[in-house]
Amino acid sequence: MKKILLFALIPFLMLSCRDTKKTKKEKPSGIAQQEIHKELYGFWVGNFYTADELEYEGDMGDAVKKLNINIKRITKDTVIAQSVVSGNSRPLLGKLSENGSKITFVLDEPGTDKYDGKFEITLVGDTLIGKWNAYKKELKWPEKEFKLLKKAFEYNAGRMLPTEMEYVDWSEQKMVKSIDTLEDGTIDSLSANTFYRSASDQIFKLNASTTLLSENELKNLRKLDLQIIKNTIFARHGYAFKKQTFRNFFDPVEWYVPVKNNVDNDLTAIENKNIKLLDRFTKYAEDNYDAFGR
Repeated sequence: MKKILLFALIPFLMLSCRDTKKTKKEKPSGIAQQEIHKELYGFWVGNFYTADELEYEGDMGDAVKKLNINIKRITKDTVIAQSVVSGNSRPLLGKLSENGSKITFVLDEPGTDKYDGKFEITLVGDTLIGKWNAYKKELKWPEKEFKLLKKAFEYNAGRMLPTEMEYVDWSEQKMVKSIDTLEDGTIDSLSANTFYRSASDQIFKLNASTTLLSENELKNLRKLDLQIIKNTIFARHGYAFKKQTFRNFFDPVEWYVPVKNNVDNDLTAIENKNIKLLDRFTKYAEDNYDAFGR
């Protein structure tokens, strides 16, 4: 009789176990944390530098860079953001702390790149002020400072490079040796002059985002002219330049915001046609080298 009762109870026990498992599965995993300080979301852009770099006596072409920190999400426990500098885009993860009206961030890059580090940031008025420290202390510049202002990014086909800047490629040079001789033909001295690539004023006149360019407009341009006209297209779309030459030209420009590493899908039909034409002429164009003092 006991065995019969035991067998009769088995289906009820199995049913009870299934109900228990179902209850466990259906138990809510938790409520998502509420987002806070949404007014801080967006791009924060400014110079990225060290005091040592500003006093450095070597090549200063790459000393002061433009940094963009994109704050995407803030909760009580987590801040999700992204840093863009020197064409390098890195995810950031960290925390926000509040002490009265004082807001501070500590944001970490992943550590998988040799230039990764930690951002320590304080909100002062409308400015993010702070320091970045590299994880690898053997880097040439292991600590940098920055002051960032919030800046909206928008594509504007009409934007051009400012005319007051000097467009010389300080990263590429050519040495020309000269020999000074006396009247009797003997060598008096040997000297070498440094020449750099320079652009013409055509870079202020030709807009490859608004107008289809013609072969006649491009055939006599310098190689650097063609490169700048093409890369101004990319700058308008927020392309983060890796090459030092173009960072030197675009980082100081007020409207330029480095946003991402690929803008191919953002280009217009006019821009794509002009890029193909510019590339064709760049292949055979020559540079103009001039002597400049630094």
